[in-house]
Amino acid sequence: MRWVLHFDMDAFFASVEQLTRPTLTGRAVLVGGLGPRGVVAGASYEARVFGARSAMPMSRARRLVPSAVVMPPRGKLYQVLSERVFAIVREQGGVVEQVSLDEAFLEPVELAGAPPDEVHRAAEVLRTRIREATGLTSSVGAGSGKQLAKIASTMAKPNGVRVVPHGTERELLGPLPVRKLWGVGPVAEATLHRAGVETIGALAALRPVEVTMLLGNAMGTELHGLAQGIDRRPVAERGEAKQVSAETTFDTDLSDLTSVRRAVADMTEHAHRRLLTSGRAARTVTVKIRGADFATRSRSETTPTASTNLAALTATAQRLTEGALPDSGVRLIGVSLAGLTDFIQPELFEPDPDEAAVVSSEPALPVVEEAPVVVERGWRAGDDVQHPSFGHGWVQGSGHGRVTVRFETRLTGPGQARTLAADDPELARADPLGSLG
Repeated sequence: MRWVLHFDMDAFFASVEQLTRPTLTGRAVLVGGLGPRGVVAGASYEARVFGARSAMPMSRARRLVPSAVVMPPRGKLYQVLSERVFAIVREQGGVVEQVSLDEAFLEPVELAGAPPDEVHRAAEVLRTRIREATGLTSSVGAGSGKQLAKIASTMAKPNGVRVVPHGTERELLGPLPVRKLWGVGPVAEATLHRAGVETIGALAALRPVEVTMLLGNAMGTELHGLAQGIDRRPVAERGEAKQVSAETTFDTDLSDLTSVRRAVADMTEHAHRRLLTSGRAARTVTVKIRGADFATRSRSETTPTASTNLAALTATAQRLTEGALPDSGVRLIGVSLAGLTDFIQPELFEPDPDEAAVVSSEPALPVVEEAPVVVERGWRAGDDVQHPSFGHGWVQGSGHGRVTVRFETRLTGPGQARTLAADDPELARADPLGSLG
């Protein structure tokens, strides 16, 4: 008798913010882009009750939850905590199919043939160990296949366990809307609704030939089986990513080459950080440019040897960019590093970092005149900072030459807010990992 578990952290990004910034505990928190084109990457349960959710435009989420605290993502912190979580998950034994930073399927060897109460205890032990190690909550669902386990973990949220005993699959699935079924998107849902099929139970009750006439042979056969609780798909380790990438959509279209090249350098640096984390090197650099007209252009270059040299990768990305610029402003820039390999061959001629980082001031887009670059010490809400007297903190807001900082970490509990001069020489940017205490 097979048991598949689906493990999922609860509102991971937002929960990490609440954990490491205790003042946010119990408050509505949105994580994502702060500009008018920003997208929600994560929402706390306090924000979800108002309808906010991941992948929603941030502008809409803020209208739904005016009182929400909006924080920029801190990818490095999420990655470190994810690694701690999965170190515990993999100690369970058996196959682990990691789906994302905060989600995975498991098929522990020792649970094969176990009764439901034993599966429930094992899930609780896993959740307890994760909570003790990280301070974060999670939910676990268990069933005879991946479909059931995924639905069960959703029903268990937040901070719970749901085990679907063998033989009760159709009882659980029957009343659920067909959209809950794995693989049913808007098009398939509309097709089924037109045929009067609103629930998974109604789909399961159809004859196989009726389902395949509606959805086609391959899709219809698979969905009909899933609707009946039959799911033989294996839990399998996923292969290594074939590329690492980073992209951003700008609040205001970029209209000069200097700004574009600077943005390309930033995206390359983000992708490069992921490259180093993966322990690999890259042979192919690809840039993606989307113009104000929404047309997307891309350019790639592949070298004979793989590299981890940031200056060389940046120089390549910037050179490729010049061949992909639109006639209008630039709305989005993305950089991906592919052709990944574990073997890093020393390069005969490493480019000089200072030379590779030179930014041309020659305008390539239709702009009358390029504005001078102004360098100033600005503070963004959510930035991690450090002060020799007050310790680690985060920026709550700034303006008029002042910056308000909440000095606290996971270990301090809610901290005191202090307002300092924006140019205070003792206030410095800090590593987000410092917020763990």
